Amino acid sequence: MESKVPTAQKNILVVEDEQNIQSALVDFLEYHGFAATVASDGLEAERIAAERSFDLILLDLMLPKISGEQLCSKWRQEGLQTPILMLTAKGQEKEKITGLELGADDYITKPFSLEELLARIKAVLRRTDPARAVGQRFQFGDLNVDIAALKIRRQDEEIEISKREAEIIQYFAANPNRVISRDELYKEVWKDTMTDLGTRTTDMHIAKLRSKIELDTNDPKIIKTVRGAGYKYEI
Repeated sequence: MESKVPTAQKNILVVEDEQNIQSALVDFLEYHGFAATVASDGLEAERIAAERSFDLILLDLMLPKISGEQLCSKWRQEGLQTPILMLTAKGQEKEKITGLELGADDYITKPFSLEELLARIKAVLRRTDPARAVGQRFQFGDLNVDIAALKIRRQDEEIEISKREAEIIQYFAANPNRVISRDELYKEVWKDTMTDLGTRTTDMHIAKLRSKIELDTNDPKIIKTVRGAGYKYEI
């Protein structure tokens, strides 16, 4: 079997207390071109996730010190947006549902095939990576977007956009029908933690982008404001 190396290496945190499963997961992930970091209990996972960022977290539900459920809930309450793929034991149906309600992105049941796990990981990464989810050319409301050319077109009108505006459009397009907070948008597009300056920066960029793409900036139809919560792109 030929190793499939991603074009940009993805970092995965493996939170698993069973040593044999942990080792097998690390070997498999590294074989497929991912960088793997391990944690054997909930406290260790919490510390590692606070020190550095990851592209995905493989999270076992049954962990010492802090359970996977508690950890998932705590991370989401703290605003961690990293995709979480839960590892659950057979018969943990209630825990699966709870985990998804707490903010996990998907789950896979033990025992699982490593090929199925790889497919789940790739699917979650596609859903949470705007560039992979929507590509370089896509429809955004009544606009045709060309990310590579930094241009959008409405019928015969062509509008130039900045790289940052393209990233904002791409993120909204990859997350339709979902309220996106200023914190999330700033973290995912600017790759930084929100501050007062970040709030003003986000609002300024949204206002400028709306001036280019909305027919009526006083009544935006593409990027809508959800009062007290953030923004939303509806399809």
